[in-house]
Amino acid sequence: VQLQASGGGLVQPGGSLRLSCAASGSVFNIRAMGWYRQAPGKQRELVARIISGGSTNYADFVKGRFTISRDNAQNTVYLQMDSLKPEDTAVYYCNLKIWVVVGLTSSEYWGQGTLVTVSS
Repeated sequence: VQLQASGGGLVQPGGSLRLSCAASGSVFNIRAMGWYRQAPGKQRELVARIISGGSTNYADFVKGRFTISRDNAQNTVYLQMDSLKPEDTAVYYCNLKIWVVVGLTSSEYWGQGTLVTVSS
């Protein structure tokens, strides 16, 4: 399984970016796809994820500003980021969890990370 993320870049405060992450390979029985981020000197943290049934979870710090969506046919997850703030600056990582035994165990995969810089 491989994850290819794209869409990062430099944006001014208040601006928008859209991240994409395409999964390829043996992508079956998806448990969840989502985005994490890691700022310099900080731990990696969940930003948003979408569960196989379609429900979504968001970190409190992005609620109302970011929207996660998924194209099931393309095994691609998107993160629309609006009203960006300087504190959103981080490397954003795509994450994929696939059931090995449905309901019991899963495997986890990470994309290479894409840098988002919010600065004037």
